[in-house]
Amino acid sequence: MAQNQHITSYLRQELETIYDNREAANLTKLICCELMGQSVTDYYMGKDMTLSAEQELHVQTILSRLKRYEPIQYIVGAARFLRRNFVVTRDVLIPRPETEELTELMLREMPPDARILDIGTGSGCIAVSLALSFPEARLYGWDISAGAIAVAQNNARQLHASVCFELHDVFTYTPAPDEQYDVIVSNPPYVTMSEREDMARNVLDWEPSNALFVPDSDPLRFYRRIGVLGMIMLPYQGRLYLEINRAYGVELVNMLRLLGYRTVSLQQDISHNDRFIIAEK
Repeated sequence: MAQNQHITSYLRQELETIYDNREAANLTKLICCELMGQSVTDYYMGKDMTLSAEQELHVQTILSRLKRYEPIQYIVGAARFLRRNFVVTRDVLIPRPETEELTELMLREMPPDARILDIGTGSGCIAVSLALSFPEARLYGWDISAGAIAVAQNNARQLHASVCFELHDVFTYTPAPDEQYDVIVSNPPYVTMSEREDMARNVLDWEPSNALFVPDSDPLRFYRRIGVLGMIMLPYQGRLYLEINRAYGVELVNMLRLLGYRTVSLQQDISHNDRFIIAEK
């Protein structure tokens, strides 16, 4: 950094070589206020910071990582979800606003003492959020990734949530004869391989591909299997809550009806995209 150069101006200038103006501004504020300790008031008043040699090296490291398109959430090691901080590593997807919408939908509709299974739990953001809002509920989270299970367990510990996380492959899992849940929720992989070319590098280069992508030849494979498990493990009037690829809403509704679900509702997200399905057994 040049001597006497204002830290905010320097960060914006460096970041705008990679990011658009709005994203560069957001990242600059985050670095100054959340990582370097500047107050929001001082930031907006345009006050400069005096950095030690160690702090300056830290800033340069952050910039270097951001210029490689690494998501800021992985650099910070945390992401916000429903006003709480969740630990995130490269073992898990960064929680998205659409998944917050799905969780809020469940919070409005579910009985507080439900037995709930979160398939493909990742960071555990859905299961932990539900457990914290419904202390009487019994929460379970599955994932195929041991790294993801470790992250989810860490989040449950840090946020004092009671969730049982288990390592399972949904395609090979055989339910016990008496295994039953009132609700099954899932945000499984749903991005087709042909959609990769339209995705940003900070997703493609950094987030776990096994949590994102499905083959073009069978884009509904996870939903089909979850639907089959739901018919086994849900009671009468038990529900599936699913986050989906907006391109396959109608097809998924038809598939779940053929599997035997008596009511299937397709709902849109805040951006008016087909994004959620609620199916009742």
